[in-house]
Amino acid sequence: MTATLNSVAAAAGVSTSTASRALSGHPSVLPSTRARVEAAASALSYQPNRMASALRTRRTGLLGLVVNNLRTATFHTIAETLQDWAAQHGYQVLVSTTNGCPDREAAFLETVRAHHFDGVVVAGSGANGDLVNNLVQDGRAVVTMNREVPGSLAPSVRADYEQAARLATEHLIGLGHTRIATIGGPPDVTSGRLHHAGFRTAMADAGLPVVDELVQRGPFTPGFGRAAATTLLGLAEPPTALLLGNHEATFGALPALGADSRRVPDQLSVVCTEDEPFYSWWCPPLTAVDIRAAHQARRTAAMLLDQLTGGGGYPGRRAELVEPVLLERGTTAPPH
Repeated sequence: MTATLNSVAAAAGVSTSTASRALSGHPSVLPSTRARVEAAASALSYQPNRMASALRTRRTGLLGLVVNNLRTATFHTIAETLQDWAAQHGYQVLVSTTNGCPDREAAFLETVRAHHFDGVVVAGSGANGDLVNNLVQDGRAVVTMNREVPGSLAPSVRADYEQAARLATEHLIGLGHTRIATIGGPPDVTSGRLHHAGFRTAMADAGLPVVDELVQRGPFTPGFGRAAATTLLGLAEPPTALLLGNHEATFGALPALGADSRRVPDQLSVVCTEDEPFYSWWCPPLTAVDIRAAHQARRTAAMLLDQLTGGGGYPGRRAELVEPVLLERGTTAPPH
């Protein structure tokens, strides 16, 4: 027979309302009474009705996290950091991977609303601003990451992709490179647009032209990265340096570079945007711009907690940009 709150109360010798308050941690219950109720609940293997509790308190202890994938270190680190934080604060995180699909993301956000999640972090497509705003207006804690969400009322945390590209490009220019190629994301995506803007600005500041044949922009796929790298390496006048600003495309570009006869960095310098653990294992270790995913996640957690605990919230939309860091390793050198 399944134990009920009434049976727990009877076993502990208290009223049902006192048992309920004791199990919910209410401060009005004496420690000795709470201990007696908890002992009775344990002895009877009592499982509280979480749905009923959620209806009473409007709190479920559930948080949602939307990420495009868990293949890259950026999204993987964000997920792990947020889950560690949530565990410390008594929350469970349900993760939805969407491959950047706005429809899949929308379906999960509808689930978050229908099941009364306490909050959600959206590190996703950059779409679904209306659904994000519905959750904000419902009083749910919401933070967006990764891409801009036009019209969003939620606070956001993002990497400064423009500065990341500037750091990488200025590093290559400082070594003496003038013929610099780039493999970037599509122009209609936040990181793709801002990374290309940073690259162009750094080149212009140095008085260097951006050569069209050295610019490859496309989807976040390894296949595009391999094709783009092969095209650049096959030019009659190939680049002396390559900036990989499309993280997923990097997974295709690096094998293409490994199969090429040119030596890195003697004949081709390479910089990657968004660090990965295996970059330091590459031969030679890959120079990269770290967008500090763990720090982004910690700042997101702080914003989330402020909303969850009623710490004043965010009047208007607050946006934080996280400064990237250049990690100089072994794949950049002056041009041969």
